[in-house]
Amino acid sequence: MEYVRLGSTGVMVSPLCLGTMMFGQLGNPDHDESIEVIHAALDAGINFVDTANIYSDGESEEIVGKALKGRNRDDVVLATKFHFPMGEDPNRRGNSKKHIFRAVEDSLRRLGTDYIDLYQVHRPDPLTDIAETLGALTELVRQGKVRYIGSTTFPAGDLIEAQWVAADRHLERFVCEQPPYSILVRNIERTALAAAQKYGMGVIVWSPLAGGWLSGKFRAGRPVEKTGRAERIPARFDESLPGNRRKYEVIEVLMDLAGKEGISLVELAVAWVLEHPAVTSAIIGPRTLDHLTGQLRAAEIKLSTETLDAIDELVPPGVTLNPADNGYEPVWLEPRYRRRG
Repeated sequence: MEYVRLGSTGVMVSPLCLGTMMFGQLGNPDHDESIEVIHAALDAGINFVDTANIYSDGESEEIVGKALKGRNRDDVVLATKFHFPMGEDPNRRGNSKKHIFRAVEDSLRRLGTDYIDLYQVHRPDPLTDIAETLGALTELVRQGKVRYIGSTTFPAGDLIEAQWVAADRHLERFVCEQPPYSILVRNIERTALAAAQKYGMGVIVWSPLAGGWLSGKFRAGRPVEKTGRAERIPARFDESLPGNRRKYEVIEVLMDLAGKEGISLVELAVAWVLEHPAVTSAIIGPRTLDHLTGQLRAAEIKLSTETLDAIDELVPPGVTLNPADNGYEPVWLEPRYRRRG
């Protein structure tokens, strides 16, 4: 596997990043099976592992910690995240210094390590000044608990503001952004990818399979397979909705394109996101060993110009077929922020 540089850090990571959201009660509750998948990924050359404290309420981090025992910790670039509620207490959420200091200690304990390579802000927090967040993260870097910091699903304006504040106040800066990106979700091509490139940030894209749509298991005219996501958010798969109906149509054409390339739809989807020059790594989130092996070859696939052009015809650059898939809705769109009291 050819490794790539994470932004301007000098750290080399695999083009496939092992996402662990599916390990634990949210996906595969069998710890031994999940650990087997992690070990297989590491043995295949993946050196980049991404988790978050919110995944199965910390269980995912615990599984990752178990999997790394007995392995050379320095051989793994370990990333985790904070932001979402980790309890009923109003201070156990968000991007405040108080929450960050509690969250990092909990993550270190669950992961069984004394440092995190990449600590990421899981979403923007409009209630907390970005200077407070960066200041707290800078302290963690200076303490040696964190090596680098990054953002996740930040709009371009927030990315730029964070870079300016870091430079102005001599704080650690975000070295990478983790946005949603797939053939069906291309909104970040408008501004976020350009902002990341301008500031030398790495880009680790999540959900290259668009929440399972690009696995081929959701097809027009067929009953929706009962997956965890389909049960949690059934409206995302309702064929009567225009955005979803268009996705079902696109899937059929993509299946044909993948066949002409002699690859699976999954391989087509992951290879496609890696084609963008701003993208460093694609996060794959296997629940089973079969899911993992079905995606490993994608990093070696080069799609033909004809296929890339055909995909652009299907879903134009910068377009997300269902805006709900963009991963973040600014609070400023809510009535309380756009109407006088």
